[in-house]
Amino acid sequence: MELDPEDEKLVTLARSARARTGAAEGAAVRDDMGRTYAAASVALPSLTLSALQAAVAAAVSSGAQQLEAAAVVTGEPAVDRDGAAAAADLGVDAPIVADPAGKVRE
Repeated sequence: MELDPEDEKLVTLARSARARTGAAEGAAVRDDMGRTYAAASVALPSLTLSALQAAVAAAVSSGAQQLEAAAVVTGEPAVDRDGAAAAADLGVDAPIVADPAGKVRE
């Protein structure tokens, strides 16, 4: 699957967030102003967030009200339901999903 440069940037940011922390997943989102937010999954005794939930939370806490796109890098076969729901709340129905090497899944 061929991505436009802005969506490819999201995959790169998601891969970087995952690699930087050694987390199971990385995600990145782009808001309607073109700003990007990246995050990794969080697994603490008192808090568990998928990477996409964390990226959406970072965007919302920075004032974003709508997203244009989202990307998730994961070894799992699909995006978790709660992360997908968080992205859908802000207008992204189908996040880009890539494997840890950055290969986008159809």
